[in-house]
Amino acid sequence: MEYKCFYESAIGRIILTSDGENLTGLWFTTSRFSELCEIEKEQFHEELPVFHKTRRWLNAYFKGQNPKIDVPMRLSGSAFCLRVWEILKTIPYGQTITYGDIAKQIAAEQGKAKMSAQAVGYAVGHNPISIIIPCHRVVGAKGNLTGYGGGLDKKIQLLTLENVAMDAFYRPKRGTAL
Repeated sequence: MEYKCFYESAIGRIILTSDGENLTGLWFTTSRFSELCEIEKEQFHEELPVFHKTRRWLNAYFKGQNPKIDVPMRLSGSAFCLRVWEILKTIPYGQTITYGDIAKQIAAEQGKAKMSAQAVGYAVGHNPISIIIPCHRVVGAKGNLTGYGGGLDKKIQLLTLENVAMDAFYRPKRGTAL
């Protein structure tokens, strides 16, 4: 059974999903995964311990703190996606990294000369637990703020909350996740 509940953040409503013990999803309800936001009566269960722990983490985060990731999570995806999501967890609070940087890191780990930044973008875009696994900290090579499923406004708000100097970044005139 999949359990769901909502979290009301300062920048929008978030849906949490769980298998009953682990967090399995965290998205803004305005994200491209919004179809997951529909909750049937038997799925709504906000009293799960994992939801309490996640809400505590989110409360601290939205107060501008850098809470330790101590929420139990179960991630489902390809080996490549799982590796990208592990790298996302290592991006320090208040800092950014490019899709290309992640691609170079994975290429080096695999002994390859190159890795596709677009493949990394796919994995980042399919991160099931946003914010806690900080996909909002990934930017384009030239400062392009693109690729956030919750929308660019949310990405900008999250980076601003973390005191990232936004003058090095720009909003694309067209592209993904506008």
